[in-house]
Amino acid sequence: MTEQERPPQPSFGRQARTLLSRLQNLRTPHAPDAPALSLRDPWPGDPSRGARLVKSELEFGGAILAMTPEIFAAANATRLLRAHAHGFTWLRDLRALGTDAARSRARALVSDFMDTHRLDPVAQAPDVAGARLAAWLGHYDFFAASADDDFRQRLMGRLVQDARSLSAALPAEFTDGRALTALKGLAAAAIAMPEHAPYLPRVLKFLPPELGRQFFTDGCHVERSPAAHLAALQDLTELRALLQAAGQTPPSELLATVERAAAAMRALRHADGGLALFNGSKEELASLIDLVLAQAGRARGVLAPLAHCGLFRVAAGKSVLFMDAGTPAPPGLDRFAHAGTLSFEFSFGKERLIANCGAAPTMASEWSAALRGTAAHSTLTIADVSSSEVQKTGLGRRPENVNVSRQDFGGVSWIEANHDGWSKLFGAVHHRRLGLAENGEELLGEDLIEAATPQPFTIRFHLHPNVIASLQQDNEAVLLRTPSGLGFRLRAEGAPIRIEESVYFGQSEPRRAEQIVLAGHQDGPQHVKWSITRI
Repeated sequence: MTEQERPPQPSFGRQARTLLSRLQNLRTPHAPDAPALSLRDPWPGDPSRGARLVKSELEFGGAILAMTPEIFAAANATRLLRAHAHGFTWLRDLRALGTDAARSRARALVSDFMDTHRLDPVAQAPDVAGARLAAWLGHYDFFAASADDDFRQRLMGRLVQDARSLSAALPAEFTDGRALTALKGLAAAAIAMPEHAPYLPRVLKFLPPELGRQFFTDGCHVERSPAAHLAALQDLTELRALLQAAGQTPPSELLATVERAAAAMRALRHADGGLALFNGSKEELASLIDLVLAQAGRARGVLAPLAHCGLFRVAAGKSVLFMDAGTPAPPGLDRFAHAGTLSFEFSFGKERLIANCGAAPTMASEWSAALRGTAAHSTLTIADVSSSEVQKTGLGRRPENVNVSRQDFGGVSWIEANHDGWSKLFGAVHHRRLGLAENGEELLGEDLIEAATPQPFTIRFHLHPNVIASLQQDNEAVLLRTPSGLGFRLRAEGAPIRIEESVYFGQSEPRRAEQIVLAGHQDGPQHVKWSITRI
């Protein structure tokens, strides 16, 4: 188990509750014959992933895991991928496939899990147990209702045991979005098995303070990751639906948080409907995000300003500009944090031009760390050193001060920001100024290094893989072409321009891409002006 997987040491009270639940689980649990209330997982599955599962391959986030009976005891994979395997949310993919073979495979994998005596420790983590409880109950009618009596009795007994253990583990040790998944799972167990309804007061006790910790006042999730925000909003909408199904009035704090988080979710999307690629995010399916927002319900069309989380969004004409001008998430909330401070993304209509490279958090390879580095983001890098130190646990050294201001003048919306991520290493501060014209057809930028000693630097503009770049004859500009035929020109003053290879992990499969690079030297200017103009 790596440091990233090891939660804080549990308190004495939690240790006592956990020990008591284990002693209770040694007895034959008093389990119902079937769930008293039928629950239904609200999210769509992927039949192609379901077909791979029938063939014993679990695909998640671009990583593949062989689903053999031994997989639940130990697996050579990242914590995120192992948690996904033990959380059983992939049952929705088998359900989407909908064949008899898919149903049989679901039943066999659940049986393999229950037959494993020494489970991978990740299976007992509160977030994983919560995901599994919700998944088993949400797909019970698909894989268990028609099973034999022995299977159903074992399943219901295991549900009771897991609910008891999860209740003892609350509040969850993890302080990030995983705590919401744990609460959702216990709520599902309490509502589907009324004889265990006393678990529900524990959920309602811990939920309001958790919501206060998990979201900024602007509705953005504290991990500052659009992907983590989407997952948290899914958990909240499920929690609200579970309480309503049980005839419970959801707490006012939950209703208000769902409304604010939905507004923030809308603000974290490009016009193509996908997510902005900051801090461990991929584009995700626009149809899934639409469904989550439809489930959230309220405040349709409202966009949150996102000022508190520091993921700034500026829209003008057909253009959308995103900039990460916030302090990185603190320790305990930085599992997905990237060294992308002051990076930006730019799209025109439904076409992305400038992007970050995406993420591969499920992959146990060098790609996972490389994509978190500053060089994988559309921003400036000093001396090939990332602005934050990327560690398996999150971030080590990081900017301590990120200053930002927004203002409009001269028909341009400006974001001015600076950070001190390199202050301790080089005594340097990076200043960046981005301005989007009111017609959306010109983006102006400036990058400045403030340091007693001049520094070598690189400014990168990672292009979406659908964008074709070509140097113009004078080598002082780059012509960008989108699939629809739109043209843009990037010019720069203060550093030479070149085009290099890049890679894009923003979609389900990695893709080749290009990047525009402005390289500055210690004996050259430390101030670069650039522009991207529609032609």
